[in-house]
Formats: sequence, structure tokens, C-alpha cells
Amino acid sequence: MRLTEIDFGAAQPVEGYGPGFFRIGGQAHDAPLLVVPGQVRTWGGYEDAEALLELVGQVDVVFIGTGGAVAHIPAGLRTRLEEAGLGVEIMDSPAACRTYNVLLSEQRRVALAVLPVG
Repeated sequence: MRLTEIDFGAAQPVEGYGPGFFRIGGQAHDAPLLVVPGQVRTWGGYEDAEALLELVGQVDVVFIGTGGAVAHIPAGLRTRLEEAGLGVEIMDSPAACRTYNVLLSEQRRVALAVLPVG
């Protein structure tokens, strides 16, 4: 079997996570995050719909990590994002981080909005 190193280009994958933090680009972040290729910033959680709506046209899908367990997001938030044309996938934060990294490695137009695990 041949193994090759993944080239993420300018994008930064999630390198790790743990109770209350995410590590991206060698830096630990201890808040909910919004990650798009080339940018990592704090995210205001489910009440911060505007930050997600800014992604319309830039990405095809946003993975929303709901913390340590899968949970429903507010129905109004999901409706607003989908009506704006943004694909939305809900999963626990560890799965969202892994899925984001895989699709990022395929040069897909994806974003990640995650709540820390407990």
C-alpha cells in the first residue's frame, strides 16, 4: 500500500480537539469556531446565523458540530440556511471535524461551525 501526505493547500484542517478546545494551525482555540479555507474565527453559536449566511456562494455545505453528542439545531436556523442555498449537515463535533478534513483534502467547498465537546 502506498501512503501519501495530504496537501491541504492554504486551508487548515482540524488537527485535534478535546474538552473545550480545538487545535487548528498549531493553535488551540477554546470557543465555538467557524472554519473556512484560509480563515478560523470565533462563532457565536446557533444565534450567529449571519456568520453562516455570509458563506453563501463561498461554500456548498457547512458541517455543524453540536458538541459531544448529536443534537438538533434550532429549526429556524436550519430553514434560513437551506433557503439561502447552503447545504447543512448536522453531527457531533468530532464527526464534523473528521468529515470537514476529508472533504477539505478533496478540495471541496466546505465550512465547519463547531461547538466544543464537554
